[in-house]
Amino acid sequence: EVQLVESGGGLVQPGGSLRLACAASGFTFSNFAMQWVRQAPGKGLEWVSTIFSGYYGGATYAESMKGRFTISRDNAKNTLYLQMDNLKPEDTAVYYCAKGPNWPPQTRGQGTQVTVSS
Repeated sequence: EVQLVESGGGLVQPGGSLRLACAASGFTFSNFAMQWVRQAPGKGLEWVSTIFSGYYGGATYAESMKGRFTISRDNAKNTLYLQMDNLKPEDTAVYYCAKGPNWPPQTRGQGTQVTVSS
């Protein structure tokens, strides 16, 4: 059974940082691209970033996250990360990790709440 468990969310002031983690199990993590998506209150699901599998492990980001967010993975630990810096109030959302590169994501975790507020 595929399981994705996010952690690391919380309340942070504008300009602050958070590091999200996603523990994956039930599949060969290293073989799959992984992505972060988010859902703000009253809005639809929004793609944040994707990291690809394989040695290169390249990544792509939504335009508004470029330069502020960094996606990474540790295949030895079956864990996906999202480092979020210079957070803005509009980044407030529930953040989910998802298996695979497809949109909409078919498999995602339960999410972790990120609130950016002074």
